[in-house]
Amino acid sequence: MSDSAAPPLIDLNADLGEGFGRWQLTDDEALLSVVTSANVACGFHAGDPSTMRRVCALAAERGVVIGAQVSYRDLAGFGRRAMDVPPEELADEITYQIGALEVFARAAGARVGYVKPHGALYNRCVHDAEQAAAVVAGIRAAGGRLPVLGLPGSQLHWAAAQARLPVVGEAFADRAYTDRGTLVPRREPGAVVHDPDTVVKRAVGLARDRAVTSWAAPGSRSPRAPLSARRHPGRRGAGPTGPVRADRGRRPRPELRMTSQGAGRRPTGPGGRP
Repeated sequence: MSDSAAPPLIDLNADLGEGFGRWQLTDDEALLSVVTSANVACGFHAGDPSTMRRVCALAAERGVVIGAQVSYRDLAGFGRRAMDVPPEELADEITYQIGALEVFARAAGARVGYVKPHGALYNRCVHDAEQAAAVVAGIRAAGGRLPVLGLPGSQLHWAAAQARLPVVGEAFADRAYTDRGTLVPRREPGAVVHDPDTVVKRAVGLARDRAVTSWAAPGSRSPRAPLSARRHPGRRGAGPTGPVRADRGRRPRPELRMTSQGAGRRPTGPGGRP
């Protein structure tokens, strides 16, 4: 079968390590058995040193790409509260978070493979050029050319491209979109899709059509051609949902990151590694 006739391969990612001390949000071990890439909380919105170490060790053991999920310093608000952080300070905090995770990744015999902002920082970097540039400056200071995972067409991707960092587009299987291709705010009814069958249908549509369906105009689509599409992992113990095939010999994976590769090649994370 030629590459042109091959179905797209799917790389799936989950937000992991989002606990703190005795409190745990997700079943990290179960999710790491089905994802290809892990967005690991770096301690600013969730996560602590022991959790980061444990998740990195499990991810490395299972061949899952480790990604740094960086955030505003907002443990109490789970990184979802709007903040105004001076650019230089934000850049330092991004570097700090990546560096902390990199230590644990290396101890596990792996490396941090990409960076993704979380929550309010993710949304802010869609339209705020100054904050986006600060995030990119922090990534560059951490060293290497780490790929940047985010919303296609965002200020974050523009700043990363200007800095010659690889960019990876992302789409969410369980979030509603505006007709401009941005996420519907969580405060709006219907912003998060909870029905598993609907999430699976949307995930298949993302893989097939490379487009997201508008929340305001259900019949319209925004052709964002995402390389990554996510579904939130849900509560601890909920386990993965959605029978999405990734590749021959690979298991179904929630929180998907989409790649357009030929048949017989394993899907890779944003860092280009399987």
